[in-house]
Parts: sequence; structure tokens; C-alpha cells
Amino acid sequence: MADNTTGKTAVSRPKIKDIKLSSILEVTKAINNNFSTEKLLEIFENVLKEQLNIGKLILFSYDSGWKCLLKYGVEDEMASIDVAKEFGQIKEISTIDYTSNAAHHTFEIVVPVYHKSSPLAYVLIGDLNEDKLEVSAAIKHLPFVQTLANIIVVAIENKKLAKENIRQAAMRKELELASEMQSMLFPSSLPDNGRLQINAYYLPHQQVGGDYYDFIQLDENEVAFCMADVSGKGVPAALLMSNFQANLRILLNHMTSLTDLVKELNTKVMQNAKGEKFITLFIARYNIVTKILTYINAGHNPPLLATENSVTMLRVGCTGIGMFDELNKVKEGVVSIDPGSVILCYTDGVVEIENEKEEEFGVARLKDTLRANFSSDMESLNNKIISDVIQYKGNMPYIDDIALFSCRIF
Repeated sequence: MADNTTGKTAVSRPKIKDIKLSSILEVTKAINNNFSTEKLLEIFENVLKEQLNIGKLILFSYDSGWKCLLKYGVEDEMASIDVAKEFGQIKEISTIDYTSNAAHHTFEIVVPVYHKSSPLAYVLIGDLNEDKLEVSAAIKHLPFVQTLANIIVVAIENKKLAKENIRQAAMRKELELASEMQSMLFPSSLPDNGRLQINAYYLPHQQVGGDYYDFIQLDENEVAFCMADVSGKGVPAALLMSNFQANLRILLNHMTSLTDLVKELNTKVMQNAKGEKFITLFIARYNIVTKILTYINAGHNPPLLATENSVTMLRVGCTGIGMFDELNKVKEGVVSIDPGSVILCYTDGVVEIENEKEEEFGVARLKDTLRANFSSDMESLNNKIISDVIQYKGNMPYIDDIALFSCRIF
């Protein structure tokens, strides 16, 4: 028989079963109808507080740190408990004693919610009147509280995962579009004729990157080509590089010298990057008639100029673009090119990649590969370099963007 002598009418055993069943059905329906997290928590609070008479509750959930999602019947200071310290070792329903001086409650029940070995949430429950002699509602309904808490917490986690999946899908789509747009920065075709044979290779460390190469036909007898590398990786580097490429192509047709071009590019990069990033650049103009190569190496890995008997490095130039407000000392290198020579431009991702002994591939190995494959066509040369790099690194990951630009001059 129901006990009607207390302040609240006690709930009969059949009624308790009905409440618990209807609560599970209500929560299941709410989940199926994709109710908000706030609504799910509201249902959870109503069932425990109003229907099962559990006097106090706190629900802590992990989301890039422990956060209090729900509380009632407790002081605000309880929401700032050091969850990892107080409950980190608890894997089963337990009674605990707080170690924190801020928590004056010497007795609580904690219900942990785990996924495999990782805690998702901790539910603290108790009664407002701890001086009652009868078994408290918090203890009587522990198995049901645990079941309902698991359902609610897993549903909230699934909602977070769904949102994260949507966010990541949107990011992947944006990166795919960015990758497609970045690919448009590179030349759609490179010459392979009786005067020049050029081939390039690009492998971004992420979907987009900060390496860049280009080839521009200036007039009937003169061409320009370049290779550049933005400090950093990913989208920020790619955005700066796209802006840099636009400026380079515009300025190249209006500047009378490479020195003026590089100085103006330095100004543009300083304006756009605010000194937070810089660009290393190798840029050259080649006259097909005079066989003269004029170049500036602005802090970039020195390209290799190979003949049948020697390999030299094109070092002359200045500091990187965007390192200083002004480039006061810029030197232009001038080289007479022998027919059949090969110019190999590359970024630091090629020579700085490491093997399992943490040893870099290095310029010396790159030179060896160039010498051994000097007579190859430029596509075969690039493929051989990449093959050697992959074999050298073994199981070690790529650490940077990789770019190659190989040019044979006839």
C-alpha cells in the first residue's frame, strides 16, 4: 500500500516500473526525433527530479575538457570540481569522499559513463535530506539512473560526432576546392621541344601547400621560370602563395630587371603577411638566342646546374622575400648555359626528408641522382628522384611539401 503520511506521496512499485518504462520510451522517441541536447537534458532532469524524487544531481561531460552540462539541488561551486582529479580513477558506480577543499559534501554517489576505456561522463546524485533513515531514492534507483544516463550521454555524444562529421565533411570539401584552385596556379603545360624540355612534380604535405613553380613565355626569345616556398604549411601558406603568384605574374611584365621585381615582391609580401611568414624564391630569365641565364636566389635551396662533367649550385641573390621591410642588397647571377645542360630546382621537402635514423636525404644524394640520370629525359629524372626519396625515407612520414622543376636546355 502507498505510504501517504510523508510530505510526498511515495510511488508504488508498479507505478515506478511504469515511470521507468515511459521514461525510456520518451527518451528513445526524443533521440529518434533528433531533439536538441538541451531538450534531452531537460527530460533527464524531469525524470530524476520530479518523478523519482532524486534531490540533487550534477552531470559532467567531456568535450575538449570537462564541462558541467546539468545540475540541480547543489551549490554553484560544485560545478567547478576538478573532475579528472576527483573521479578519474572511478570506473564503476561508487560512493566517494572528495579531496577538494571546495567540496563540502563528504558523501556522494558517482555514476561513470564509459566508452571502451575512455570516460564520457560522470553523474553525481544524492538526496536533499541526507538525515532520512530510509534508503534514499538515489540509491534505490541506481541501476535505472545508470541506464538512463548511458542512453542520454551516448545520444549527446552521437550528436556531437554527427556535428563533427558534418564539419569535417565541409572542411574536406573546402580543401578539395582549394586544392583544385591551387592546381590552377601551376602551368597547364610545359615546353618539350628542340629548345627546352621541362617537367615538374608537386606533392603537397596536406591537401594544399605552400610550394610553387611557374614557367612564363615572355616573348619569342625569352622565358622566365621560378620556384618558391612559403614558410609553414596548409591553407595559410597556400593563400599567401596564390597571392604571391598573382603579383609575380603581373609585375614580371612591367619590371625591367629581376632586382626591381624581387624588391617589389618583397614589399607585397610584407603588406600581406605582416612579417609573420616569408617566401624563399628562385627566379630566372633565360634568353634562348644568347644562351644567357640571369637569376636571383632569394634564400631558396640553390638549384643545381649540371653539365655532362660538373654540377654547380646557383646561389647568388639575397635574403628571403618578406623577412625584412626592404631588400637593400640584391645581386643577380649571370650564367652562360652550355647546350644540353640541366637545371634542377627543388624545395626543402626533397632534401630535408629523413630516414629512420633521422638522417636527411641531403643535397649530396640529390646531386648523385642527377649525375647518374643526367642523360634521362626530365620526366624520368623527376620520377627517379622521387623514387630515391621514397626508398630513402622508408616508413618515415613526409614532413613538408615536395616540389621539383627540371629543365634541359638544348
